[in-house]
Amino acid sequence: MPDKPWKKRERNGAAVFGARRTIGSGSLGRDDRTRSDSTHERIFLEIKSRKSHSVITLWDQVKKMAKKESKIPVIGLAQKHRPGIWFLVHQDDFMQVAAEMAAARLNEIKQENGEE
Repeated sequence: MPDKPWKKRERNGAAVFGARRTIGSGSLGRDDRTRSDSTHERIFLEIKSRKSHSVITLWDQVKKMAKKESKIPVIGLAQKHRPGIWFLVHQDDFMQVAAEMAAARLNEIKQENGEE
C-alpha cells in the first residue's frame, strides 16, 4: 500500500536532520514517547502538510522579488509583544542562510573585541 502524502512529508522532513519519522507521534499520547514527528534527539519537528499555507503564498511573492536581485529569499515573522524573529527559509537555501548568519555573528564578535 502506498504511503499517505503526509507520512511521506514527515519522513522526508525527518531525513533532512538525519532522523526517522516517529510512528504515531501525535495519536499515541503516551508520556514515555515523543510527540515530535521525528526521532531526532535535539530537534522537535512538526510537519504540517496542507493544500495551502498563507505564509507559502507570501513566500512565492518574496521569491520572485529575490530572484530579480539574485538573492536568497528569507521571510522573517515577528509578533507584537514577543521577542525574536522566526525565519522561514527553504531547505535548499538553509545552509547558505545559516552560513550568512554565522558570518554576521562572527563579524559582530570581532567588532566587540576591537578586531576590525
